[in-house]
Amino acid sequence: MKVLILGSGGREHALAWSVRRSPRVTEVVCAPGNGGIAEVARCVPVDLKDLDAMLRLAEAERPALTIVGPELPLSLGVVDALQQRGFRVFGPTREAAMLESSKAFAKQFMKRNHIPTANYAVCSSPAELEKMIDHFHSPIVIKADGLAAGKGVLICSSRNTALEAAHGLFSGALLGSAEGQVVIEEFLEGEEVSFLCLSDGEHVAPLVPAQDHKRIGEGDTGPNTGGMGVYSTDSILEPGMTEWVLHHIAQPTVRAMAEEGTPFKGVLYVGLMMTARGPEVLEYNARFGDPETQAILMRLESDLVDALEACIDGRLAETELRWSPGAAACVVASSSGYPGSYKTGFPTSGLAAAAQVPGVQVFHSGTSRLGSQIVTSGGRVLGVTAAGDSLQQALARAYQAMAEIQFEGIYYRRDIGHRALKPKG
Repeated sequence: MKVLILGSGGREHALAWSVRRSPRVTEVVCAPGNGGIAEVARCVPVDLKDLDAMLRLAEAERPALTIVGPELPLSLGVVDALQQRGFRVFGPTREAAMLESSKAFAKQFMKRNHIPTANYAVCSSPAELEKMIDHFHSPIVIKADGLAAGKGVLICSSRNTALEAAHGLFSGALLGSAEGQVVIEEFLEGEEVSFLCLSDGEHVAPLVPAQDHKRIGEGDTGPNTGGMGVYSTDSILEPGMTEWVLHHIAQPTVRAMAEEGTPFKGVLYVGLMMTARGPEVLEYNARFGDPETQAILMRLESDLVDALEACIDGRLAETELRWSPGAAACVVASSSGYPGSYKTGFPTSGLAAAAQVPGVQVFHSGTSRLGSQIVTSGGRVLGVTAAGDSLQQALARAYQAMAEIQFEGIYYRRDIGHRALKPKG
C-alpha cells in the first residue's frame, strides 16, 4: 500500500520511518517533506496552507492511507475534504480539531464536561479582559485563542505584563494577526506530562508517556520553543495514574466529543500538569506531538499502520499496541538564535557517524537537500533520538551521536531528562 504523510518536520520524519517499517507498506510519499525524510520517502512539494493543493496532490497520488501531521491542515478541514472524496485519512475533522485550534472552545468544552483544568476566563475585548483579570493572582497565563505555532501562551509575572501581552494579542502586534478572543488562565505548578492516545471516536488506546522540555535554556530557563527535547519512560506515570488519566480525562473527552456530534478520530494529545490537586489539562492537541513522536515511536514494537487503520475503521478495541520496556530520548539541535530570528543554509556534517551509534535514529526537523549536501532550513534542525534499556543509556547514546554532528551555530540543551535523573527525596 502507498501511504501519504502531510508535513515537513521531525514528527513527520518519525512517522515516515515508522510507517516504512510496516510489511504492508510499499511506498511512502511525504509532502512537502525535508532533507532527511527524503531518505525514507518520496518527497513532493505542497503548500500546507492551501487546501486545494493538498486535495490535488491526493488525487494525483491516490494513497491507500493519508496521515496528517501538523495542526494547520487539520484546522483547514483537510480530513473532511479528503473523506468526502473517498480517501482513507487518519486525523480528526475540522470541528473535532477545534480542541486544539480554539483555546476558548477547549476550555469551555472541559468546563461543561467536568474535565479537570485550570480556572479561566474567555475575553472578547480588551475592556472585558481588564475587568476579568482582577480575579487572577500572579503569575497569570495569557493565551491566544487560535493556532500560534507554539508562541501563543505567555506566562506573565504581574497584572501589568499580562495586560500588555493581552493587548498585543488583540491588536495583532504579538502574532502578526489580531485575536478575536483571548483566554486568561490560572497558573498551575507541577511537572508537565505529554499523554497521547489513539482514538477511533469511541475507544482510546494510550501511547507511552513522555515529558517535553519547552524552554530554550538549560535548567528550563528562557523563552518557550516548539520543544528542545523529550524523553519517554514508563515511570513518568505510575500504572494507577495512567488508568486515572484514561478514565477521568481521555475517555470522557472522546465520549463527550461524540455526544456533542463531533466524534474525535486520530491522536488526542493531552498536555497535563501534575498539580497538588491532581492531574489537570493544560491543553489539547489534535495530532502527534513534536518532538514527543520521535521518542514515542522509537519504543513502538507493533505495526503503526495497523493501529492507525483501526482508528479509521472503529476497531481500536481489538488492536494491541506493543512497546519496548526501556526508554527513549530525543535531543533537538537548533539554529543559533532560535526561537527568535536565525539564519539557515548552513551545511551539516557528521550525520552518518551519528547514525552509527547503537540505538540511534537522527530525525530531521528543518533541513533541505542541496545536491548531496544536507543544509539547515529551520529553527529546529535535527532530533537526535535514541532507545535504550534505561533512560541513562538512551540519553548517553543520544548525546554521543549529537557530538558527531556539526553545523554553524548548532545549539542543543545538555540537560534533557534532568528532572527524571534528579535524586528523589
